[in-house]
Amino acid sequence: MTMTVHEAVARRRTADRTVLLEASDVTMRFGGLTAVNNVSLKVHYGEIVGLIGPNGAGKTTFFNCLTGLYKPTSGRVALEGEKLPPKPRQVVAAGVARTFQNIRLFHNMTALENVMVGMYCRTKANAVDAILRLPRHRAEERAATKAARKWLAFVGLTPAADVLSRNLPYGDQRRLEIARALATSPKLLLLDEPTAGMNPNETRQAEELIFRIRDLGLAILVIEHDMRFIFNLCDTVSCLVQGEVLVCGTGAEVQSDPRVIEAYLGSPQLEDEDDA
Repeated sequence: MTMTVHEAVARRRTADRTVLLEASDVTMRFGGLTAVNNVSLKVHYGEIVGLIGPNGAGKTTFFNCLTGLYKPTSGRVALEGEKLPPKPRQVVAAGVARTFQNIRLFHNMTALENVMVGMYCRTKANAVDAILRLPRHRAEERAATKAARKWLAFVGLTPAADVLSRNLPYGDQRRLEIARALATSPKLLLLDEPTAGMNPNETRQAEELIFRIRDLGLAILVIEHDMRFIFNLCDTVSCLVQGEVLVCGTGAEVQSDPRVIEAYLGSPQLEDEDDA
């Protein structure tokens, strides 16, 4: 019997600690500005990795390099040892999905339709099949509808299936974007500030959802400004400052590192000098 992508990933996760994603010396320059400078990062199967740093540290730019929105000036991004192409559609097809800091849903589509959109990278029907409503298109449409309802149920949005996404509460729109990403059958899920704008109860629900996603066998890379959230959630955390990795380690190691504290709060010595 053929395994699904998630079953295959889950089985491999239990077998070893193989590297799933490896970014090596990734640099991104815009003219004379270096936004990301020689950043290296590894994500293993079944691991939740956090990426933190002050505003302007280069976190989202680095995400864009991983997902093909930007072609790095130099460096290499590989998934399962294979170099990822700098084309978003091909990156998704390879098994990397993401959400965005600013929600990007199709606001005139229902929640169900938004999730179905995420599945089309795995379909084989062409334009002729769709226009003529040929059997292959109809079969894939039925399968996509069934799978989309499954993902809506997974994130707790079954009652909202027929609601236009623009009419959903903010927290539900965040969950819908995650459901659409999951519908692409990823091996790695990238979340860009998934709790931005959420209240404490919504943040707790988001944390529980991310743990359930990890339990499916997926690896997760998260950008977040909520330090309590990130240190509770992640197996390892990397701190990015001015486009460079300042420190990488467990949550306890990173949050107690004086360099991280200084990056967020400033240098007490400099503050004292300013006061003098």
